[in-house]
Amino acid sequence: MKRLTIMCPVYNEEGVVPLFFARIRPIMEKLSSRYAVDLVFMNNASTDGTLAAIDRIRAQHPNVYVISLSRNVGYQRSLECGLRNAKGDLFVFIDVDCEDPPEMLLDFAAKYEEGFDIVYGERADREEPRAIRSARKLFYRIVRAVADEDIVLDMAEFGMFTAEVREAILQDNDSFPFIRSSISRVGFRRIGIPFKRQRRIAGETHYNLIGLTIFAIAGILTASTLPLRLPIYALPFWILSLIAIGIAYVLTGSPWAALSGVLLFAIYLGTSVAFIAIYVARTYKNGLGRPNFYIDHRHTVLQPDAAPVEAARAARSIGLR
Repeated sequence: MKRLTIMCPVYNEEGVVPLFFARIRPIMEKLSSRYAVDLVFMNNASTDGTLAAIDRIRAQHPNVYVISLSRNVGYQRSLECGLRNAKGDLFVFIDVDCEDPPEMLLDFAAKYEEGFDIVYGERADREEPRAIRSARKLFYRIVRAVADEDIVLDMAEFGMFTAEVREAILQDNDSFPFIRSSISRVGFRRIGIPFKRQRRIAGETHYNLIGLTIFAIAGILTASTLPLRLPIYALPFWILSLIAIGIAYVLTGSPWAALSGVLLFAIYLGTSVAFIAIYVARTYKNGLGRPNFYIDHRHTVLQPDAAPVEAARAARSIGLR
């Protein structure tokens, strides 16, 4: 029986955690006929009663675990923490708000059993304003257009993947992890299952326009080196523009032509330096090799090395009861 570990990042979701567990519990029970199922909450230094809500569930369900971080490191780094510390043969990422329906885990398992290494939810639609929905689709297509390697359209982190895929993803050591990009990059046999993203079951989202914009920019910078190469691509046009401005200045003697040349030079130089500075800063932070997270072990219960079913089977094999 293979070990299936469901990883769920949480931050200040005190009222949502019990509702999420009530919904995912029957799915875990159905899967338990074929897998040893664990649920691991990654508690991103919540400041409300989220940890207490998880502990109440853990008191009744021994296959529920929690990894608490010492501070809020953001969504992507909390996913990385789960990848580096969870144990299993199969792994699932799912959000606690149930916008990604837990019932799809049954479909994921079915596709895995057909031979796929990565099964993910393809976000075909969602209940939100048309402008925001269009912006999301545009973001995915921009990332795919500028990415150095393959990017799967409309794929987020909601999905199931094998331990081999997990090990491939963890070979990245990035101070700005972008898990969906890493999942796309490592390859393997994968398939998407289209679905309509649902509304939150309770609580309020922790994302806002500023946060989404920062996330989008960070994702593009992680997936692509195009901004670093743009000054080279723009160089011929910049030179031709300066030549045209120089000719105009010679023919007309207009000070506006000279001012235009200076301004164009400043824009090109400033943009080039800005892009270089961003990537140098990222390279520097990656070079420091600092961990992206720290675990608060006082409020953490990690999975045992063997799943409960596997441990019981091993005990019986050597005569223990």
